[in-house]
Amino acid sequence: MREFSAEIIRGEVSRLCREANQRLPDDISCALREAQRTEPWPVAKDTLDVLCDNMCAAKESGLPVCQDTGMACVFLEIGQDVHITGDLHSAINSGVADGYVEGYLRKSVVADPLRRVNTENNTPALITVDLVPGDKVKLTVAPKGFGSENMSRIQMLKPADGVEGFKKFVIETVKLAGSNPCPPIVLGVGVGGSFDKVAYLAKKALLRPLDVPNPDPYYAQLEQELLAAIRKLPPDFRSVILLHYYQGYGISEIAGMMHVPEGPISSRLSRGRKKLEEILKERGAQ
Repeated sequence: MREFSAEIIRGEVSRLCREANQRLPDDISCALREAQRTEPWPVAKDTLDVLCDNMCAAKESGLPVCQDTGMACVFLEIGQDVHITGDLHSAINSGVADGYVEGYLRKSVVADPLRRVNTENNTPALITVDLVPGDKVKLTVAPKGFGSENMSRIQMLKPADGVEGFKKFVIETVKLAGSNPCPPIVLGVGVGGSFDKVAYLAKKALLRPLDVPNPDPYYAQLEQELLAAIRKLPPDFRSVILLHYYQGYGISEIAGMMHVPEGPISSRLSRGRKKLEEILKERGAQ
């Protein structure tokens, strides 16, 4: 039997909260760089340039990558031969509080979702514990931004819906989310089990590195099919330009249709128009 103090876990949670908000994992960084290199649409390329510059600035300055430092999702894999001394849940929440307060990270969590009183330290965390063979503890902290969390969906499909019904639901979810989860997005999908189990599977799927396919060849192929279909969806900047200039909708109308505040719509319209003017000038058109 191997013994761990809950205070050690508290310290590691604190460190990981700061690190996860300041530095993107290598697989995410590489994916952003690759998207920046290969993106053909100028407006999207400009956005990726800004994201990559921001990623480097956050790493160098020790500041958060994003102003939304999210809700702390803490995943533990605890070996069956491990004995933890102390209160584990209390230690995790204390570690989150330490990390967010001492790291000057934004605290967005409320004690109760309806009475809306901020806890001022981003607790409580969302804690998931899995018992596994062995005598080790694996700790993962994944801050989940609230924009992306709000776009989460679940649906109970009938057996007759089959694979095509599953694909339709996933693609529809991405389409409905639009720009609300702050693209480019990492999509976690869970399938099978009960209502609560499938939500857990979807969140846990986000922890798998982007360059590691599903170990089951069937689902690895399904992932590629879904990714190809999702990439065909029209970019938001293009949508805003078309809705405003070609279909005559006002900013407030577009905001209502896309479920996005008017401010971001105006910003996208301005940046998209500027980029479009640059492209037209390069082609000799006024």
